[in-house]
Amino acid sequence: MKRDTILIEADELLTKLEQPNVRIYDATILFFAGESDLSAYEQYLQAHIPGAAFFDHQDFSDSGSAYMYTILPEADLAAQIGQVGIGEDAEVIFYTSGVLPCATRAWWLLRYAGHNNVRVLNGGLAAWQEAGGEIEQGARQYSPANFTARLRADMFVNKEEVQAALADDRVGTVYTLPPDMYKAGQIVGSTSLSCMELMQGMDCLLSDDVLAARLAEEARYERIITYCGGGIAATVNAMAHLIAGNENVAVYDGSLTEWVGEGLPTTKG
Repeated sequence: MKRDTILIEADELLTKLEQPNVRIYDATILFFAGESDLSAYEQYLQAHIPGAAFFDHQDFSDSGSAYMYTILPEADLAAQIGQVGIGEDAEVIFYTSGVLPCATRAWWLLRYAGHNNVRVLNGGLAAWQEAGGEIEQGARQYSPANFTARLRADMFVNKEEVQAALADDRVGTVYTLPPDMYKAGQIVGSTSLSCMELMQGMDCLLSDDVLAARLAEEARYERIITYCGGGIAATVNAMAHLIAGNENVAVYDGSLTEWVGEGLPTTKG
């Protein structure tokens, strides 16, 4: 996939605000907020791109799962996508306030569900403001729409598929959190490439040539599986692979949280 089918830059988004089929969502998650800090939704209420709604990842997570952010079953996922106002003809833009992996996770969910016209704002809210974009306060919502899922089932894998992949020399399994976290505990047989190596700061993907160079070692595999703590940061690496032309890539949805929770083998160092 080409970069401009996955990412949108702020100057292009500036030209799209008045288009009736455009749907913009703030997909921010604040992972390390303290009790006295604003929540992601409260931050959204204070400042967001005009017209943008809030994309709550919890609404797209299976409440029956023991693990956070586990993807919804197909029918529930399609219903929730429609509920937030995304129809099959919508042009969808996800952005975050400084946490790109949350937007790439939302993008991965929609592509998995079969939506073809979805992009991530490279640079997030900061890039929007730097480009001269205005800021709005208060809540926005889109009217519910009809969405029929057509799953791209190979975009996510489960623990059984990861187990099979670890015994297959044609598949590379990659941990995408920082090296110190990899050393603290990883799936036996997996390698490491931090998503931080693919971003400028926490909100912007690097250029195509840099991504290709940093992913070159993994690109030798026929298939690549990325994982992290809970299936969010892993979508940065997976998306970067698509931009680099390595399209046989999947995200382990349960990631290390499920792997450890199920008592599967890990190692340190």
